[in-house]
Amino acid sequence: MRARLRALTAALAAMVFGAALARAEGELTGTLKKADDSGTVTIGYRESSLPFSYLNQLKQPIGYAIDLCQEIVDDMAHELGRDDLNIDYKPVTSANRFEAVTSGAIDLECGSTTDNLERRKVVDFSPTYYVSATKLLVRKASPIRSYRDLRGKKVAVTAGTTNADAIRRVFDQLKIPAEIVIGRDHAESFSLVKEGKADALALDDVLLYGLIAAEGPKGSDYTVLPENLSYEPYGIMFRKNDPALSTLVQKTFARLAEARELRWLYEKWFLKRLPTGERLNIPMSEELAHMFQVMGMAD
Repeated sequence: MRARLRALTAALAAMVFGAALARAEGELTGTLKKADDSGTVTIGYRESSLPFSYLNQLKQPIGYAIDLCQEIVDDMAHELGRDDLNIDYKPVTSANRFEAVTSGAIDLECGSTTDNLERRKVVDFSPTYYVSATKLLVRKASPIRSYRDLRGKKVAVTAGTTNADAIRRVFDQLKIPAEIVIGRDHAESFSLVKEGKADALALDDVLLYGLIAAEGPKGSDYTVLPENLSYEPYGIMFRKNDPALSTLVQKTFARLAEARELRWLYEKWFLKRLPTGERLNIPMSEELAHMFQVMGMAD
């Protein structure tokens, strides 16, 4: 253990020295240069993606993804050899998050964003930190027990999400005549069901459980159907063609995985009581546990 700590200390010292030398030679590029010049990293957060990125009672952004992004910013500070790197938090939505990243309005998007090949054409992603799936939320009193029962019904989705694409594919493939209604964010999409303006909500399963938990006792009025309609691996999003930041993010996840901090953070946000009082009780899947294990073995 002492040998590993000495090795880690030496590696961090080398990282700081290398960063100072790179700055002296004017070699900083991309987001690291932007952060060094401004002294600030801008994090894009979501307001209702519990437990990944949402607002606490003081209207401050908190969550699993926020914690991960803060770890990345800490490593950016080490890389730059400075202790005064600030974080500026900026709200984003499903609809505007990609433009916010590509335009430079935010540096890291820390929410509940699915990493897929289509999106990698315009942005880059961290290693996977959660695996979800599109499912349907309905009222328990509803006769809907499957996506096959949606004929003539209204299904709410959030603008700019992969869930909208997933439910459209299902409707097209099975020729299901159903109407899709759009919410600006997850809270508004859920409200469409609560107010009777939609019969179901298509969203990532963990976000559905978060919405139900946030309802308190009233959450018992809703249920999540078991069918998976898509595969949704989550990643922290940042600008494409930024190899220095990409390497740093990979190293951050490897460090957290090796120290088992990824598991601790998962338990904090999915098994323990949340700072806002909810408890999700979602055990880590074998698939995600294996991903974390592999990250921790990376050189």
